[in-house]
Amino acid sequence: MDMGQCNDAYSAIKVAAALAEAFNCGVNDLPLTLVLSWYEQKAVCIPLTLLHLGIKNIYLSPTLPAFLVNNYNIHPIRTPKEDLKEILP
Repeated sequence: MDMGQCNDAYSAIKVAAALAEAFNCGVNDLPLTLVLSWYEQKAVCIPLTLLHLGIKNIYLSPTLPAFLVNNYNIHPIRTPKEDLKEILP
């Protein structure tokens, strides 16, 4: 489900939280992956907010701050085929 740009991450989390509540599970238990594209340094607050909320399985592009990759297992976005191969079972 496309939720817009990186600054729309809040909407994506609200939808995920509602789904988790409806299915009586945690957000990270849902078969969802969050893919963010960001192009400005100020946008780093968005993935930091998601990490603070405990959200996992985040993909981020076009370039990643090294501390996010090393400390939080955030993945770079590659080709759609490669990303779907890793995301989907």
